[in-house]
Amino acid sequence: MSQSQRPANPSAAEAAAAAGAVAAAAAGAPLGAGRAAVGTRLDPWLSSYAERTRSMTASEIRALFAVANRPEVVSLAGGMPYLPALPLDVIAGIAQRLIAERGAVALQYGSGQGEEVLREQIVQVMREQQIHASPEDVVVTTGSQQALDLVARVFLDPGDVVVAEAPSYVGALNVFRSYQADVVHVPLDADGLQPQALEEALVALEAAGRRAKFLYTVPNHHNPAGVTLSAARRPQVLEVARRHGLLVLEDDPYALLGFDGDPLPAMRSLDADGVIHLGSFSKTLAPGFRLGWAVAPHAVREKLVMAAEASVLCPTSFGQLAVAEYLSTYDWKGQVKTFRELYRERRDATLQALATHLPMTTWTQPKGGFYVWVTLPEGLDATAMLPRAVTARVAYVPGTAFYADDQGRQHLRLSYCFPTAERIQEGVRRLAGVVQAELETQAMFGTPLHGHPHLHHGSGDAPGPELA
Repeated sequence: MSQSQRPANPSAAEAAAAAGAVAAAAAGAPLGAGRAAVGTRLDPWLSSYAERTRSMTASEIRALFAVANRPEVVSLAGGMPYLPALPLDVIAGIAQRLIAERGAVALQYGSGQGEEVLREQIVQVMREQQIHASPEDVVVTTGSQQALDLVARVFLDPGDVVVAEAPSYVGALNVFRSYQADVVHVPLDADGLQPQALEEALVALEAAGRRAKFLYTVPNHHNPAGVTLSAARRPQVLEVARRHGLLVLEDDPYALLGFDGDPLPAMRSLDADGVIHLGSFSKTLAPGFRLGWAVAPHAVREKLVMAAEASVLCPTSFGQLAVAEYLSTYDWKGQVKTFRELYRERRDATLQALATHLPMTTWTQPKGGFYVWVTLPEGLDATAMLPRAVTARVAYVPGTAFYADDQGRQHLRLSYCFPTAERIQEGVRRLAGVVQAELETQAMFGTPLHGHPHLHHGSGDAPGPELA
């Protein structure tokens, strides 16, 4: 075939080969014949790495996401907010004035706990969820991802147990893995975390002589499942945690992005002494500011501040002052409403497209946030299917990324926050063609399609930050 005759769509074989090179380089292994020359010799520092880096492995799935970023691919994978909907001119004016009028302060080191002016604004934001706190209770972090890392650093020793929902946010699982913790999953249903299942998991751990350090939960518009912990279950979950002496880590970046009515009261509002609450401006403003926060019991807060200072000294002074000015001078609640309406339309387009093109699957019914969780027909493997999906110019995140124990092969996450409704519909149509082809292959050979000879499943299955 001549160069001009070759198809323009991505080659899964090409992506898999490139990913294999990445994985080999990351593992310190020499590249095989015919591989791209990413690296050609063993890593001379391999024996010097800390034991915890054994979990830091690359995978071919990660390279497939690099291919999926091509413009001809409809990506239903990314968890990126739709920033063109922001008042970018307003934000530009704030930044310009901040440099002109307070540049010497904005560009200087700041407090390890965060600037008081922003902590005061965060207290006001949290009142939308009925959290009553003081600015002294707030620790500003470099995104809520850093807050996750700080909590893990303060509480986890190697071999400790974290209880987390099944499925669970991939970024949190990666943090827990990096601190060599064991994750015990507790199932979700349409009403969120199941209190009885949590009780049973904790009893089983105690019977085995183990104790969980904390429960990690995303109660609102769950990433990746799209479900919300019901109002009735919230006190039930907290009561189970209280009986077992279990701290609750409430990761709540999507709470204000519900499509119907006011946000439910945060778990922190029901138990200030037993809950660490994490928030973020990444979803309601912009992830580029890299600003989140933690609200914790007093003694825990002090530990978090010291851990944060050891890590980054202080969060970005410029970003904090810019966001504080935005919150105090602009109708930020109106902007959040704009996002909600936009994402509601795209959620509706996703559900309609699933009903039209993928009736053989099932899916959750998100009432807010960015994601819908899809269950494939019995026997199909979303991870094995991904190269063929990318070849068909559509991308998603396989369910295995959201488990610590290789569950989730029959599931995948679709994100509707960034693509237009038209792109969403086209992406689901392309995905339907891939699923139908998988079903036909399964019917022909009469065996379930599990695994893939060329795909390595490791911690690198997780997408990069633009897709998390």
